[in-house]
Amino acid sequence: MADVTLTTLRGLKQNGEKIVMLTCYDATFAAAACAAGVEVLLIGDSLGNVLQGHDSTLPVSVADMAYHTACVKRGNQGALILTDLPFMSYATLEQALDSSAALMRTGAHMVKLEGGAWLGETVRRLAENGIPACVHLGLTPQSVNVFGGYKVQGRDEARAREMREAALALEQAGAAMLLLECVPSALAAEISRSVRIPVIGIGAGVDTDGQVLVLHDMLGLNPRPAKFVRNFMTGQASIQDALSAYTQAVKNAQFPAPEHGFSA
Repeated sequence: MADVTLTTLRGLKQNGEKIVMLTCYDATFAAAACAAGVEVLLIGDSLGNVLQGHDSTLPVSVADMAYHTACVKRGNQGALILTDLPFMSYATLEQALDSSAALMRTGAHMVKLEGGAWLGETVRRLAENGIPACVHLGLTPQSVNVFGGYKVQGRDEARAREMREAALALEQAGAAMLLLECVPSALAAEISRSVRIPVIGIGAGVDTDGQVLVLHDMLGLNPRPAKFVRNFMTGQASIQDALSAYTQAVKNAQFPAPEHGFSA
């Protein structure tokens, strides 16, 4: 696979070809995902749940994220590496720059922040300092205590309008990508059409520019999977086959199916 860059991803969106993203936390799975054609490896703070055994992502540190980013970098074979900024590591501009610099030095090509339009100045300052940013909208797990649980976001018109406006404002501020989680499929499709930057979905329907899942979820290792998850190990002889099946299902717009999405 030729090296994937932001230019590559923008080209895929312009050509109507789906982008394949998957979480990854180590060198072995990085190499396997690349062999399957995964274009973006997300070192998610979901490692707090699936690797560390926490009940949320909140305990994860910048040092944890840097360690796993370095591991993934060693196994990467051309994918773009996107790393989450963990909880309270970007509360101020200075924090955001310092935390992002630490992750970029260990191998990230882009960082991901959770929030809304209020992140505009942070995104702008990161871009000015050579750090591309992906902004995570909708259900943002770092704010689970504010939301009162893991709930679909944007079902009422006020929240939907706020999300639409945030997407446009963040693109204007210089965001390189958006990620929508647990958002009604119709709203996610509308937002994807309204911006020029790639929009990745998880629980946001098939009409975003690409899809992401947590590696352990798509391999069927979560005993209580979310509605938007499909077990790609079903019917496959190996993990490598499951990774390839995921890539093909995303590329062919066969995943997510309607039953994996949410209505308004």
